[in-house]
Amino acid sequence: MRPASVSDYRELARRRLPKIFFEYIDGGSYAEATLARNVADMEAIALRQRVMRDMSKLDMSVVSLGQAFSMPIGLAPVGMAGMYARRGETQAARAAAAAGIPMCLSTVSLCSLEEVAATGTPPWFQLYVLKDRGFMRDLLGRAKAAGCPALVFTVDLPTPGARYRDVRSGFTGSSGLSGALNQAWGGITHPAWLWDVWAHGRPHTLGSVAAAVEGKGRVTDYLSWIARNFDRSVTWKDLDWVREVWDGPIVVKGVLDVADARDAVKAGAQGLVVSNHGGRQLDGVRSSISALPAIAEAVGSDLEVYMDGGVRSGLDVLKAMALGAKACFVGRAWAYALGAGGQAQIDRMLGTLRSELAVAMILTGCANVRDAGRELLDLGA
Repeated sequence: MRPASVSDYRELARRRLPKIFFEYIDGGSYAEATLARNVADMEAIALRQRVMRDMSKLDMSVVSLGQAFSMPIGLAPVGMAGMYARRGETQAARAAAAAGIPMCLSTVSLCSLEEVAATGTPPWFQLYVLKDRGFMRDLLGRAKAAGCPALVFTVDLPTPGARYRDVRSGFTGSSGLSGALNQAWGGITHPAWLWDVWAHGRPHTLGSVAAAVEGKGRVTDYLSWIARNFDRSVTWKDLDWVREVWDGPIVVKGVLDVADARDAVKAGAQGLVVSNHGGRQLDGVRSSISALPAIAEAVGSDLEVYMDGGVRSGLDVLKAMALGAKACFVGRAWAYALGAGGQAQIDRMLGTLRSELAVAMILTGCANVRDAGRELLDLGA
C-alpha cells in the first residue's frame, strides 16, 4: 500500500510491528474515551471556505522560543521509539531536521540524548522527574551540554495510566516464560521488524536513563520501573530546582485547565503544551482541542501555547492555529510512520502534512499561518 494519510501509516505499522509494540503506540488508557474525543472533537470543527483571494504566496513559517519552524508542527516525545525501527529516535531526528521542524526526545527513549544530538540537530528534551534527584541533576546537565534548545517538563505522568490494551497484548503483566514466549512469537511472525530492530537495533535500553534502571530486564519491564521511580511529589516549586541547572526555555507539557496554565505562567515557564498525553493517562477528561481556546485566551500573551492530541492532518493543524496554538506537536502520526518504515516514511508523512496544510490555507484564504484566527472557522456548523 502506498500511504496517503496518517491512517494509512497506522495500517502499515500494524502490519509490520509485533502486536505488543503496535498496541503500545495505538492505545490509550482505560476505555479510551479521551483518545476517541481527541480525534472526534478535532473532526467536528468546521473550516470556513473562502474563495477569490490571492493565494499565490503562502507562508507557513513560525518562530518560537528563538527557533524557526518551517511549518507549525513538531515531533512530540514518544517513548521507546527505538523499538519501532532501528535506532528510531535518531531516524526521527533526521526527518525533523530535514523538514525544518523541532523534535522532542522522550526521557524514556531507547537512543540517548547524546546519540540523538550527534545527528547534528540537538532535540528538545522531555523531562520526567525521577525520585533520584542527583541523577536528574546530572541528566539536566547532559541535556544542556548536548545543546538541547528547550526543556519540555511533562507534568501529567506522576503515575502511568492503566492501559488495558497493553495488558491484553502482554506488554505489561506478562512475565517469566510466558512473557518471553510472547515476545519471541511477535518477532518470529514479523521478520522484517525482527531483522531491523531486534537483530540490528540494539541496545534495547532506555538510553538517557540507563544508569538509573536497575538490572537488565526486557524492554517491556520498564513500565513497572517507571511506576516505581517517577516522582509523585513534584509541584510548581520544583521549577525553581530545575532552574538551578537549566537556564534555557522551559515548556510545561500536560496542561488542560486554565488555572494550571496560569500557574505555569507564575512559575516562570516560557511555554506550555495543552495535552492529555494522547489519551494515555486519565481517561474521561476533555480533548486537547476543546481545552485549547480558553487556555490560549487566558495566557497566550504571557507564554507560547502549543497543543498535541488528535492531530491527524494538516487541516487539523490549521484548526488548532485558529484556536490559539502557536504550533502543534504530533506523536502517533510520526510513530506510525516510523513503524511503517523508518525515516523515509516520516519524511513522506511530514510532506503530506505540509501539503494538507497548504490546501487548508489556500481554501480558507489564509496566506500567512501566523495570521490564523477564528475567522477561519465556521462556528455555526
